[in-house]
Amino acid sequence: MPRKPRNTAASEPSLPSRDDIVAFIARSRGRVGKREIAREFGLSGADKIALKHLLDEFAEEGAVQRTRKGFNAPGALPSSLVADITGRDRDGELVAVPSDWNEDAGKPPSILVVVPKRFGGAAPGVGSRVLLRMADGASDHRPTGRVIKLIERLRQRILGVFRRLPNGEGEVVSIEKRNADRKLAVRADDASGVEDGDLVSIEPLRGSRGGPPLARIVERVGKVGSEKAISMIAIHAHDIPYVFRKDTLEEAEAARPATMSGREDWRRLPLITIDPADAKDHDDAVHAEPDADPANPGGHVLTVAIADVAAYVRPDSPLDREALIRGNSVYFPDRVVPMLPERISNDLCSLRPDENRPALAVRMIIAADGRKLRHSFHRVMMRSAAKLSYAQAQRAVNGDTDEITGPLLEPVLRPLWAAHAALKLERGERGPLDLDLPERKILLKPSGMVDRVLVPERLDAHRLIEEFMILANVAAAETLEAKKTPLVYRVHDEPSMEKVIALREFLRTLDIPLSKQGAMRASQFNAVLQQVEGTDNAHLVNDVVLRSQSQAEYSADNIGHFGLNLRRYAHFTSPIRRYSDLIVHRALIRALHLGDDGLPADMTPAALNEVAARISACERRAMTAERETIDRLIAHFLADKVGEIFQGRVSGVIKSGLFVKLLETGADGYVPAATIGHDYYRFEEEAHQLVGAATGESFQLGDTVSVKLVEAAPFAGALRFEIVSDGGRQRPPGRRTGMVKRPRITDRKGSGARRKARSQWSKG
Repeated sequence: MPRKPRNTAASEPSLPSRDDIVAFIARSRGRVGKREIAREFGLSGADKIALKHLLDEFAEEGAVQRTRKGFNAPGALPSSLVADITGRDRDGELVAVPSDWNEDAGKPPSILVVVPKRFGGAAPGVGSRVLLRMADGASDHRPTGRVIKLIERLRQRILGVFRRLPNGEGEVVSIEKRNADRKLAVRADDASGVEDGDLVSIEPLRGSRGGPPLARIVERVGKVGSEKAISMIAIHAHDIPYVFRKDTLEEAEAARPATMSGREDWRRLPLITIDPADAKDHDDAVHAEPDADPANPGGHVLTVAIADVAAYVRPDSPLDREALIRGNSVYFPDRVVPMLPERISNDLCSLRPDENRPALAVRMIIAADGRKLRHSFHRVMMRSAAKLSYAQAQRAVNGDTDEITGPLLEPVLRPLWAAHAALKLERGERGPLDLDLPERKILLKPSGMVDRVLVPERLDAHRLIEEFMILANVAAAETLEAKKTPLVYRVHDEPSMEKVIALREFLRTLDIPLSKQGAMRASQFNAVLQQVEGTDNAHLVNDVVLRSQSQAEYSADNIGHFGLNLRRYAHFTSPIRRYSDLIVHRALIRALHLGDDGLPADMTPAALNEVAARISACERRAMTAERETIDRLIAHFLADKVGEIFQGRVSGVIKSGLFVKLLETGADGYVPAATIGHDYYRFEEEAHQLVGAATGESFQLGDTVSVKLVEAAPFAGALRFEIVSDGGRQRPPGRRTGMVKRPRITDRKGSGARRKARSQWSKG
């Protein structure tokens, strides 16, 4: 239980009151640390120590929100954010909600929107997505944001399946969850060229009074069940730009290969690319060799070369403006929606073997124990010596070479693996968060439907590239900080106090302690994970620890990276697919005087925070769209398997039921509590479980269960299961007043018995 705050008025009269401290944090811009609070109230010496204890208590109670850099008011909004204008208040003023809101923080705040006069007739309205700069004060106790950029006017479009009617007209049945089973009529002259069963995008129209709702077909997306249709649903649902503008394509096609001007000649250095076997672009190359310096015995010289996208994408050009709108590439199982046109990403900036390519490279000197001693950045011209897949490189190091890897084994691959062995030592000392979360890969048939789902083997080759890239990213952040050049950091805050408390209470049910002393560190979570490694609770604890973590994002303000346990970190290694990395490349060019195409002078930290807010929202949008597409593909794959039994693991527990993830495919589905067993199941939030009131039968997060698939909604990506195995057992807690035993549903083949049982339960 949270401790009660001390009576500071009696024991420490020199300290400000609790209300004064909380009020100061609430009215301050951004994060506030102990130093700022002490300065505000004139505290020094022993008072600072007492203040630290007070702030710890306030954070544990939830009165303030702790971050790695200080404290916020609970649910505080950043200085800049992307928001969707959702309507008007009773005074007619526009109101918005953050586009990217963590549901764990509760209901999203309603933001009063101020539109500057400069927008004129093009002012954003309801349905628009805008970039807001939050005001220092509030209006009527509401947060207020001033529009500084109109990002896009969101169109009211609905995706649905077209059905041709006998009279030549048509109707469209919505497939979106928020408009499930809604039907809209389409006039005959608006349905020409559309076939029965087509997936279409429609805009609702105003129909005649009393008549059916009308719609206009905006776009024929494709045939239901086709390769195109599945990913296009997510693209349309999340308004992901997928067709490049004309001026963007024209600029890309007009681009010419970079020259040697202003570049070092590194074409003789045998850099190689190591990527997935199906990769179409190759934007990072690596090399390692023993350090010849006698002052660094056993050390290594590591080189990471990254495609020089900044040479082709100039600030405020058509390519740049569209890249910022897209924010990042979006990866679906059947397609990629790229941030940059293929002329740039797959041609001029792809580090193909034996072809001259411009790059921004970092050379790093590491000690035998993996510590980075120093580094330097260079703008170069390179020629990749080879293009390898992860599996191909790993086979070669394991002794199975081919015609490409054979000549590279001793001079190139062995030194890379030796350098990685040193980096592993440093990683062990640093102790980043080490979650065991295997990723599944969906393999498709030529038709675009799911063939099978597998978990690719995790190879040392994967880890090698990851560690090289992490070290390069750290070097980029360190260089820009040293040069006092603004940049976009990749930040990851420590878990909120509320989540840590919830995790601690859950671990207590498993007799696993989690320290209460001081700030949380990744090593504390790793200690928990090591305790359960190889046990039945391993999956459960990994899941719960993951849920306790904050979301990584971009920011011009550095708070460090909690998960990697790094003080400074920036994304530098993928400018082809992430706008954040392009910003870092330009910042390095500006800081090190490597050309005239660096970060513009007007890119201040405040301006970069606006960019960071936009690309963070784009990243969340991409993650959601990718996840939903996988859900839909797997739901299609399972649609003809209704009635079959599967093995799964409980992946979520809420009051109304269970979420189950199938072990073979990773598909997620829902089990309503009303269909479970023959008991009344109460929700025990701290333990993440449902427990039978009379029997003590329990279903807990992480439990392995057998389920029957009873319903599949492919286009919604939704599955519904029934539990067909028994749960665990706890000591029966005894009957509670008002709890009525639920009739066991024994007929699992039809819905009649279930409806009858539910009816009896609801009446009882």
